[in-house]
Amino acid sequence: MVATCVLCACMALPTRAQSSDPSNSSEYLIKAGFVYNFAKLTDWPAPAFSQPNSPIVIGIVGDTDPFRGTLDDVLHGKQANGRDFVVKHLRWKDDLRGCNILFISASARPHLSDILHAIHGLPILTMGDTPGFAEQGGIINFVLDDNRVRFDIDVEAAKQANLSISSRVLALARIVPEAGSDGRKSP
Repeated sequence: MVATCVLCACMALPTRAQSSDPSNSSEYLIKAGFVYNFAKLTDWPAPAFSQPNSPIVIGIVGDTDPFRGTLDDVLHGKQANGRDFVVKHLRWKDDLRGCNILFISASARPHLSDILHAIHGLPILTMGDTPGFAEQGGIINFVLDDNRVRFDIDVEAAKQANLSISSRVLALARIVPEAGSDGRKSP
């Protein structure tokens, strides 16, 4: 219940952004809050963690970190489901399989299909904020809508990653339609 209230509160806050400019700290503060809550409201299969107390590893992929340290600050001293957090900054060619959450920044967009192909079927919650991220196979896509941070979720991509996202989160999301027989997502 508390997590749902926090998610709703985050969605109601204006970002003060007129665009998706990564320099806007309030936008990425809100997104960092979402990342934390999504970690709390997602279930990974047991093999996703080597030990019962293994941390949740969040990889930020790209040449730049759009959070600029905000994610580290938000997660400092917090846990999700009894697990600490570790934030790693990675390049698209790095081994991404050790991550539980992977935020793919706009600077890695030219390599998006390679990244998603490399981790396909692995229990990694992918997130991004570039247009069409969820339609291309990412799980959670942050979007600015009427100057507020919202999110789209590709439920099918989450199933393929063997992740279970809470219905409380799904109720707040815009669900990306499943692909048709031609393999394309419906508009």
